[in-house]
Amino acid sequence: MFTTRPEISGTFGVVASTHWIVSQVAMGVLERGGNAFDAAVAGGFTLCVVEPHLCGPAGEVPILFHDAHRHETRVLCGQGVAPAAATIAHFRNQGLDMVPGSGLIAAVVPGAFDAWLTLLRDHGTMELADVLAPAIGYALNGHPLLPGAARAIADVADALRTEWPSGCAIWLPGGDPPKAGALLRNPVLAATWQRLVAEAGTQGTREARIDRARRAWSQGFVAEEIDRFARTELMDASGERHAGLLTGDDMARWHATYEEPVTTDFHGWTVCKTAPWGQGPVLLQSLRLLDAAGIAQVDLESADFVHLCLEAQKLAFADREAYYGDPAFTDVPLDTLLSRSYAQDRAALIGATASNTIQPGVVPGYAEQVVRSMAQVRVATGEAAGLGIGEPTMVHLKSTLKPGDTVHLDVIDRHGNMVSATPSGGWPQSSPTVAGLGFALNTRAQMFWLEPDLPGSLAPGKRPRTTLTPTLALHQGRPALICGTPGGDQQDQWQLVLLLRRILGGMGLQAALDQPLFHSLHFPSSFYPREALPGVAVIEESYGEPIIADLRRRGHDLRVAPAWSAGRLTAAERGADGVLHAAATPRLMQAYAVGR
Repeated sequence: MFTTRPEISGTFGVVASTHWIVSQVAMGVLERGGNAFDAAVAGGFTLCVVEPHLCGPAGEVPILFHDAHRHETRVLCGQGVAPAAATIAHFRNQGLDMVPGSGLIAAVVPGAFDAWLTLLRDHGTMELADVLAPAIGYALNGHPLLPGAARAIADVADALRTEWPSGCAIWLPGGDPPKAGALLRNPVLAATWQRLVAEAGTQGTREARIDRARRAWSQGFVAEEIDRFARTELMDASGERHAGLLTGDDMARWHATYEEPVTTDFHGWTVCKTAPWGQGPVLLQSLRLLDAAGIAQVDLESADFVHLCLEAQKLAFADREAYYGDPAFTDVPLDTLLSRSYAQDRAALIGATASNTIQPGVVPGYAEQVVRSMAQVRVATGEAAGLGIGEPTMVHLKSTLKPGDTVHLDVIDRHGNMVSATPSGGWPQSSPTVAGLGFALNTRAQMFWLEPDLPGSLAPGKRPRTTLTPTLALHQGRPALICGTPGGDQQDQWQLVLLLRRILGGMGLQAALDQPLFHSLHFPSSFYPREALPGVAVIEESYGEPIIADLRRRGHDLRVAPAWSAGRLTAAERGADGVLHAAATPRLMQAYAVGR
């Protein structure tokens, strides 16, 4: 089969990421003797520089990994929690019925920096200074600005000048938005990282030095600057000015944590995802539903395939709305939701025509919760902005269409270590840049509801139910495949299609990524203003008119997207023979896989 790019293969190491520079940086770390964890950390920090409109060090990152030496597959949770002052009453007293999608008030505790350093400390081999050096170099010396980044900055240039001037010197050099391809520098961020390295010092063990840098972030000068800046009242998506709720004490009390993955078996594979503080289990539920619906007997290039996937995802995402939340705060009946008997009952709801109903299942004992959760659903009253690809920016100032405010990175080394990470948050078009630090805070609190006693309700110390969702899959018990993509609510939808093509269709990674994509907008968006578009789906025009017409006859309300516009999937795999493979989508012409 013709593919847009060769599928990378080798035995030494492979990297796939959403930016070619990052893939090369991570591969360079492997070449210098680092392992997959060292490479992922170097790549993660470089992503903050070269894709600044999609992630930052004060964002968040869930990491799924396999440590070959320890024979363990785990999740590292880099999702920060709501500040102590972030109560429903506080927002209500401000006259808000939703958490705004931008501004300081939407920030939770930054999670990415501590997660990356925890991964480096516990599983890496290199010094912090060495893995940060590429990111510092690109921040100091500049990198060719992506067209998407140039558009994102230009779209909010007026807001930066009038409402969030602390970032003007960085994002509007010379007073104007930077042009695509021009070198963009961020010396303020470089200085922040250089100071963190300096405060780590040279004394003691490597692990002790990394921990000193972690403390300088969460309890030292970084936390102090964030605490001071967050007190400022600045504009947000509500159209009013609010101060932030995040404090230095919030940062000092939080650190990244390890967890066991949630898993489901599917045709000889075991797919691993985060717990339901992320949306990851919807992919597992979708696999269960599709298995019960007979997906293995369906032509993967047919309208039947698209129809079944869309209908299964409608059911799985309806359950996300009714049940998912931080397991430390809410009882999520995952055993039931992932059971074969539950999937059989739910799959019976899939008919020959498209459903326009958001219909969660009712687990015994949860009936009232389901009703109250569905009462939060807001159906979009007008045409949705864009095609549902990505996450919102300051829509009250100027609507933008950008394909995904997130990034992704996959690394496998010669030892069999695997890292799949989906960093996001902390971009300058949704939150003001912290003066003196060179980065913006995240806006992940917008995923909370301001209705009490729901799985996704806001509470101090609680994790928002994030959309960030890397995947790691074992084949017959052997760690084999990692993948992920930007795209908010679409992340698990696009990954589902990739896995089905690989597992059931036997496609190679690059061939699977090159095929057309689709996704549903049927359920409530996780992002402000949290609206649903029942029955609506997006499909790339490259599926062809016969399939598109067939789906419309079945009742799907299709928005036809341009070819090569949906998703930024990357993937890597280790075969039973030890041969490594990697692939990256050609969409947006920036993701790249490398290896040897």
